[in-house]
Amino acid sequence: MVTTALIAFSLALPASQGPGQITLGPDDKPAFANAPAGFDVPREVPKGTVETVEYDSKSVGTRRKLVVYTPPGYKAETRHPVLYLLHGIGGTEREWLDSVAVNVVLDNLYADNKIMPMIVVMPNGRAQANDRAEGNVFATAPAFGEFDKDLLGSIIPFIEGKYKVYGDKEHRALAGLSMGGGQTLNFGLGNLDKFGWIGAFSSAPNTFPPAKLVPEPDEAKKLKLLFVSCGDQDGLMRISQGVHGYLKEKGVPHVWHVDSGGHTWPVWKNDLYHFTQMIFGKR
Repeated sequence: MVTTALIAFSLALPASQGPGQITLGPDDKPAFANAPAGFDVPREVPKGTVETVEYDSKSVGTRRKLVVYTPPGYKAETRHPVLYLLHGIGGTEREWLDSVAVNVVLDNLYADNKIMPMIVVMPNGRAQANDRAEGNVFATAPAFGEFDKDLLGSIIPFIEGKYKVYGDKEHRALAGLSMGGGQTLNFGLGNLDKFGWIGAFSSAPNTFPPAKLVPEPDEAKKLKLLFVSCGDQDGLMRISQGVHGYLKEKGVPHVWHVDSGGHTWPVWKNDLYHFTQMIFGKR
């Protein structure tokens, strides 16, 4: 299904943005080993809580849903950092939950004392009235490009009003896969005053050209973390390679991780495992 979606997405875009032959260079290698066996298997450990909540979207003009994960032992009076986690073009706010069991991965990381307590918010990046993944999902690509208005104008204020969270960029991260990876780079690097930690996994052709993403490299150098990754068999590899190459040329510190695999969930699950251990400091 993922491969079919990738091909269809590519065909829906200009030929200059379609997938090309994968050619790996000397930089295109793993930054980390694969996550250990069992990292995504439920264990008898303290569990976080997953809930679906609704908010009023000013930009879309409707009431929309998002999924929120609060960590094991969450106390409403304790302030937390927030990771906003974005899905791909064929998904909704439930994609990370249903396809990765993101709560299981995080619960296990907490149990192993590997990540900071954080709230994870999984919104719907399809910023239109009918935001379900139905019909020709590729025709909804323009709605993904409008999502920054919803994220910045409605979602973040809603989360900061409903939960006790920090309201500065040092405690706010943005990450996503495929279409959500492109959104992450576009909106995260376009709002460096809002996000201190950015993770783009297998970014799709919605990603802006590198020079547009980072017009002022010195500003991007102030990020706490810029994490860029892709699978070595992913037909969209050249997009992430281009971002890495530009960042390297401009001297912008970043992590470049080339995983083993295609445009698939095992790659993104591995990305999530590593990225969440790198944000918000050490326990």
